[in-house]
Amino acid sequence: MTRGRFITVEGMEGVGKTTHVQTIRRCLEDAGIDVVVTREPGGTPLAEQIRGLLVSPREEAVDALAETLLVFAARAQHVAMVIEPALHAGQWVLCDRFTDSTFAYQCGGRGVSEALVETLADAVHGHCWPDVTFHLDAPVDVALGRIAERSRDRFEREDAAFFERVRGAFRQRARQQPRIVQIDASGALEGVDRALTDALRGFLDTAAEGA
Repeated sequence: MTRGRFITVEGMEGVGKTTHVQTIRRCLEDAGIDVVVTREPGGTPLAEQIRGLLVSPREEAVDALAETLLVFAARAQHVAMVIEPALHAGQWVLCDRFTDSTFAYQCGGRGVSEALVETLADAVHGHCWPDVTFHLDAPVDVALGRIAERSRDRFEREDAAFFERVRGAFRQRARQQPRIVQIDASGALEGVDRALTDALRGFLDTAAEGA
């Protein structure tokens, strides 16, 4: 059986990842593709419990290394229990966040060593990287303005300087990794949807040629 394809959607809070993941899901289903939609941190009962530890606001300061190790603990379970089995069964996997977020949030935002994250990524999923990643990008003031009225989790409570570092790390990663397609998510939803759909169709055409 042909191995499935692995698609991830990345970006900081306020860029519309959750909405646009559903756009991609609909496009894939319309193309007759069997797709598993999942998220990080999370995707399995154990990984969702770890997610709760990571995102819940708390009085205790969270050490950056502890945070990073929790992220990869959840990811190891997720890859082993959901992502890899689905890909091996020929299904496509669409995931809201993956290791590019760790490079952005923990390396860019927190200052964790990129070498450490590379080592952990190699141990957890060295054989399993996305085939394509759509990075939804918007200026920090625009993105944070979109979430200003909602109840914020521990990450969303960080200041603008933190998110500037996160955005910068995402953009740098996009320049380094050819699989990452950057989408301008600063405008109206309809325009972002069109740009994302066009980029996805380009990937589908390439995937069909390589099948």
